[in-house]
Amino acid sequence: MIGSVQRALRLLEAAVAHSGGAPAKQLAREAGLPLPTAYHLLRTLTHEGYLRREGGVFVLGDAAARLAQGGLQQKRRSMILESLAHFRDAVGAPVYFAVYREGEIEVVGVSDTPASPACEEWADFRETGHAHAIGQCLLAQLDEEARKDHLDRYPVEAITAHTVRDLHALESRIGALGRMQTVTERQEYALGTVCAAIPLTAGDVAATMAISLPLHQEDRLPYVVDRLRSEVGALLSTLSFSISI
Repeated sequence: MIGSVQRALRLLEAAVAHSGGAPAKQLAREAGLPLPTAYHLLRTLTHEGYLRREGGVFVLGDAAARLAQGGLQQKRRSMILESLAHFRDAVGAPVYFAVYREGEIEVVGVSDTPASPACEEWADFRETGHAHAIGQCLLAQLDEEARKDHLDRYPVEAITAHTVRDLHALESRIGALGRMQTVTERQEYALGTVCAAIPLTAGDVAATMAISLPLHQEDRLPYVVDRLRSEVGALLSTLSFSISI
């Protein structure tokens, strides 16, 4: 079974090298396989959608394209997590990367350590954007129509005793923010936690980098935010990959 998989993969590798397709005899020769074996495997790969036969040649099928895209996505996610881990160590705090995509808040990656854990998602981040720095930062980057649509679906409500009181108070806070201004919140989402989020320019998609600290380390917040801001330019080229994931 393992040998069959290896031979099939060699045929796929040979097919990848020919964007316009190649006949069975050529693929068998390049893969180093007897022609009868190649024919059998090519029929199987075609049946499963990894190859497609057109005009006597074999070209990559939809299943192969999905496989390649999945590998690319995994590579991009790995790059993002590696970058977040680097900056987590640089600032000495959990680091988050999030985007606003297709009407939803999406936390793409989080990097923390056992000694400095990330904020526990005890209430769905997507539904409580008004109550945490990540959500407030992303909402502030939306136009009025998109923000209204989001808040109609996920109304402002108390998460803790410190949560922004109502929609009017949230809009006032967002309206007071300057362009690319850091958003901070104190125990609005999680008691005993302070958070800050930095808006990012990543194409036409709203994005943010954020950090969280225990309340007793609140005096570190300005330093951590400044350090993250000073490094974020080098990180952005990697993070921007996630927009297409």
